[in-house]
Amino acid sequence: MANTQGTESSAKPATTPTPAADMAKPEWAMSRREFENARRAREGLPPKRRKWPWIVLGIVVLAGGGAIVYQQRTAAADAQQAAAATQAVPADAPRLQVNAAENVVMAPTLLQRQVKVTGAVAPANSVAFSSEASGVVESVSVRVGDQVKAGDVLVQVNVEALTLQLNLARSNADATRVQLELAEAQLARVQELVGRGVSTNSTLDETRTNVEAQRANLSAMQDQIRSAELSLSKATLRAPFDGVVSERNTDPGAFVSIGSQLLTIVDMSRMEMQANAAVTDSVQLAVGQKATITVDGIAGRTFEGVVERISPVATTGSRTIPVSIMIDNADGFLRGGMFAIGQVVTQEEADALVLPVGAIRTEGGTNYVLVVVDDKVERRDVTLNTDWSREQVQVLTGLAAGDRVISLPLSGLAAGDLVTFVED
Repeated sequence: MANTQGTESSAKPATTPTPAADMAKPEWAMSRREFENARRAREGLPPKRRKWPWIVLGIVVLAGGGAIVYQQRTAAADAQQAAAATQAVPADAPRLQVNAAENVVMAPTLLQRQVKVTGAVAPANSVAFSSEASGVVESVSVRVGDQVKAGDVLVQVNVEALTLQLNLARSNADATRVQLELAEAQLARVQELVGRGVSTNSTLDETRTNVEAQRANLSAMQDQIRSAELSLSKATLRAPFDGVVSERNTDPGAFVSIGSQLLTIVDMSRMEMQANAAVTDSVQLAVGQKATITVDGIAGRTFEGVVERISPVATTGSRTIPVSIMIDNADGFLRGGMFAIGQVVTQEEADALVLPVGAIRTEGGTNYVLVVVDDKVERRDVTLNTDWSREQVQVLTGLAAGDRVISLPLSGLAAGDLVTFVED
């Protein structure tokens, strides 16, 4: 048993260190690791184990641990930031009071550019009637301020003399017609006699001349009849349109001749504002533009008008351009001679977002506003169009309808503050 054990013990170091394949290779074919293991086997040492799997394993373990540590640290930092943000504006933090006049809720607005004009209002249609017949005024049916309808009788001139003139003209025409018939019959007889050689051509010529003269007389008499009929019809003055009597220049019993002033009627349903615009503003005006009119003596009401005419020449000495604006006056509120102020719309944009100039703040060349969201003030950068007016600006980007904006430059208010809205 001792020998056997000794034999096994002495043979073991020589047979286990190196694989048979390594021992079978010549030294010149071995790699550095194989050569080293063969040398160690001859010396009775175990083969040298590789270190890199353990190194890789160590790296993996270290990387995993680092990632876990990083995640833990990041989560902790986020938690700290959230806690800091929560603590930045605590629920019981002091709040600034903002009243209704200091904030505005953005809403789509009709933005307009206007030109101011001033002038007096007058009826658009005013007609002064003159007599077209001579005679004594028999009746005047209206007085100043009376409403008239088209076709109403206004003035009646006595027609007795005109009727006599018409009857005389008709009688003269009848007599001339008889003379013409006789002359035509005489012409026929003379023509027959000339054909038989009994009468001369000179007699025929005289007869023809007489016929032509009678025809001319009859034509003149017919013209007199038409003239008398026209004068008779014009002895009655009728209203040509609906309107109001603004002047009355005659009375019953007065004698009028052709051209005598009788009365004036105005159409009050449409008024004309005879306005003036500054020369520098007139280049913005155009026919068809709308205008809003306010009138002295009519408080709390505006009238709508349309530009109808624009003079191409300024009024001498005033440096203003005459402008005519037509105004609907169906309800009759306006009176001729009233002084009016008009705002003519020269440019407009619907659904614009508008802010007062006082709401705009500037920092480093950037325009911004303060917006309140859930009672907390936030900063919003905005782009603006400042060409509309001195008091308002158009917000092009940065805001939307429904945003609540601080509209005045309140001191001590900044982004992050809490506010409370109060009534005035």
